[in-house]
Amino acid sequence: MTRRATKGSTKKWMGLALTMVMGVSLLAGCSSASDQSAEGGASGSGERVTLKVEVFDRGNSPSPHTITNNYLTKFVQEKFGDPNNIDVQFVPVQRSEETTKLNVLMASPSDVPDIVFVYDSSVFYRYAQQGGLTDVGELLNEHAPNLKEYLGDDLLKFGQLEGQQFAIPGKRAITARYNSYIRQDWLDKVGMKAPTTTDELYETLKAFKEKDPGNLGSKNIPMGMALAPAQYETLIYSFIKPVQDGLTYSQRYELPLHDGFKDAMQFLNKLYNEGLISKDFSLDEEKAQLVKDFQNGNIGYMSEDVGQILYADGMLDNLYKNVPDSKVVAVDAYTNPNVDNKHIKSRYGSNGMYIMIPKSSKRSVEAVKYLDWMASGTNLLEMNTGVEGENYDMVDGVPVVKDDAPQDVKDRLYNGGDMAIIANGKVVGDQAANEAAWIAGFPERNQELMRQSIDIANTDTIGPVIFSKPIEAESKYGTALNDKLKVLIVKTAMAKPADFEAVYEKEMNDFMSLGGTELKKELEAALQ
Repeated sequence: MTRRATKGSTKKWMGLALTMVMGVSLLAGCSSASDQSAEGGASGSGERVTLKVEVFDRGNSPSPHTITNNYLTKFVQEKFGDPNNIDVQFVPVQRSEETTKLNVLMASPSDVPDIVFVYDSSVFYRYAQQGGLTDVGELLNEHAPNLKEYLGDDLLKFGQLEGQQFAIPGKRAITARYNSYIRQDWLDKVGMKAPTTTDELYETLKAFKEKDPGNLGSKNIPMGMALAPAQYETLIYSFIKPVQDGLTYSQRYELPLHDGFKDAMQFLNKLYNEGLISKDFSLDEEKAQLVKDFQNGNIGYMSEDVGQILYADGMLDNLYKNVPDSKVVAVDAYTNPNVDNKHIKSRYGSNGMYIMIPKSSKRSVEAVKYLDWMASGTNLLEMNTGVEGENYDMVDGVPVVKDDAPQDVKDRLYNGGDMAIIANGKVVGDQAANEAAWIAGFPERNQELMRQSIDIANTDTIGPVIFSKPIEAESKYGTALNDKLKVLIVKTAMAKPADFEAVYEKEMNDFMSLGGTELKKELEAALQ
C-alpha cells in the first residue's frame, strides 16, 4: 500500500510539472509549423509520406490482432493510405493515461502524432492558448466538405477559440452515460425487491453481505467498486447539487466544488468501512479486478458505462457461463436529496472528443483529408459495424449485428469505436435512430436489457455547463486537480469513521491549494 501511495504521489507531481513546463514546451515545438504549406502536402507531390494517428490502447486486442496491426488499421491503409500515397502509422496511448501521455507527446514535437485527441476541454484550450495547435479552419474549407457537412456548424463551434478552429469535435451519437445493474437471483434469495432509493440500496447491500446469497464467503462483494468514473461518479451525482438549472460543472475534477460532495464521500466511507464495496478498489483504476469479480459471480450490484457489460462474449455473457443460475437486471437505485429525490445522473454533452493537429505537424493537410475520408461514403459505418452480410444486416436503415458471425469476424471490430474518432457511437440519424442502432449492435439475447439500460440512463439527467469562453484555471490546474480527486476519493473512503472529518478537511484543503480556490472563484464568476 505504501508503494502504491508513492506511485500516485509521483504521478501527481509529474502532472504538475508537465503543466508548468507546457507553455515553454509547446511553443518550442511551433517553429516548423509556420513554414508548412496547406498546398496538398508531400503526398500531393508524388512522394510517399507517413501520417501518424493516435489510437487508444485498452489492452484488449484479441489474438492475432495488436492495437497497431489489426483489421481496421489494414482497412484504413488499404482504403485511404494506399490511394493517397500515405503510410498511416497508429501511435498507441493507454486510455487511462490519456492526458498524461498526451502532455508528454505534445512536449516533444518530433514524437507527437499528426492527429491527437482528448476528451478534456481544458486540455484542448490550454494547447490552443499556448500556440500548440494548428488552425484548421481553412484546411476544412479546402479539403473536408464531407466532414463539415457531417459535423455541422453548431458542433464545430465546440472546437473554436477566439474565432479560430483549433479542434475538430467528434459527434456524440447519444448522451446516455451510466447505468446500474443488480443480481436478481441474489435479491430473490434474500427476499427483497430491487432498490429504488439510496436508502433501500444500502439496506440491500447489507443483506447481501450478511446473508451471502452467493455462498461466496470472503469473496462476497455486495457492491462492485473501482477507482474509475463509471463507479464513483454515479454515487457522487446522487448527492451533489446542480450549480444552475439542472447543470453541473463540466470537468470531473470539479465535482468537489459542488454542494453535497462531502455527503457523497461520507456515504462512500460508510460503505467501505462496513465491507460493502470492493476492498481494493483504490488499486483498480483499469477495472481489471472489477471485471473479473463480476464475471466470476462475486458482485451483487455495480454501476458501469451503459451497455459495457452487454457486448457479445463480454462481462454478462461470461457471468452466465460461469454462474448458470445467475440473473442480472438494470436498476435505478440512487436518489438525490438535493434534487427532489430524483434519480440524478450525468449525461454527455453533444460533442465527443477534441481532435487536434499539433502546430509542429507537417502533415496537417493529410490529417484533415483522413478525417474527411472517414466522413465520406460508408467508411464510418464500416469502421463501426464491419462488412454487411458478414458482421451485420441492414434492417429498416439500422445495422443489426449478426449473432452467429464467426469469432474472427466479430473480432474485426473490437476497437471500432476507438478508430472511428469523428463519432462517439454509431451516428445514423437522430438520437432515437442512434439508440436503435446501438441496441441492434448487441447480441439479441442482451438487447432488451440494453433497451432498459438506455431508458434508465436517460432518466433525470443533468448535463455540463458550456461557457462561451474557456475557464483559465482549468487549463492551469486541471491535470493536478484530476490526480488529486482520485487521492481525495481514496483517502476519505478508507479513513476510519472517527477520522473522516479530519481527513476530508485535510484533503479538501490540499485540493483547494492546488488551484481549487482559483478555479472555484472563476467558475462562479462565469456562471453570472
